Amino acid sequence: MGFFKDFKAFLLKGDIVNLATAVIVGGAFGKIVTSFTKDILMPPIGMLLGGVKFTELKIILKDAVLNGEEVVTEAVTINYGMFIQTIMDFVIIGFCIFMVLKAYEKTKKKEEETPAAPAGPTTEELLAEIRDELKKQNTK
Repeated sequence: MGFFKDFKAFLLKGDIVNLATAVIVGGAFGKIVTSFTKDILMPPIGMLLGGVKFTELKIILKDAVLNGEEVVTEAVTINYGMFIQTIMDFVIIGFCIFMVLKAYEKTKKKEEETPAAPAGPTTEELLAEIRDELKKQNTK
C-alpha cells in the first residue's frame, strides 16, 4: 500500500499538475499554430510564389505501381513541402514562446525593481538601544 500512497502523492504534487497542464495546453497550442500555418499563412505565400501548394511539393524517387486503378505499391517520395511547413510551425511556436518569456522576464524585472518595505531595526540596533537606555537609567 505504501507504493500507491507515494505514487498518489507524487502525482498530486503541484509541480506535476502544473507540468501536465502545460503539456496539455502546449499540445492544443501546437495544433492551433499548425492550423494557422497550414490554413492561413502558407496559402497566400504559395499564391505569391505562383500557386504553389507546399503540402504537395515532393521529389518522387519511385513511381507508384498501379494495376488498373488499384495502387499495388505506393510511390516513394521526399515530401520537402511538408518539411518546410513543419519548419514554419516550429519558427512560429518558437517566436510565441520567446514573446511569452520576454513578457514574463519584464514582470520579474518589475518585481525586483520595486523596493521592499523598509525592514525594522536589526537585532544589533535594538540591543544597542536597550543598552543605551539602561546606561541612562543607571546614571540617574
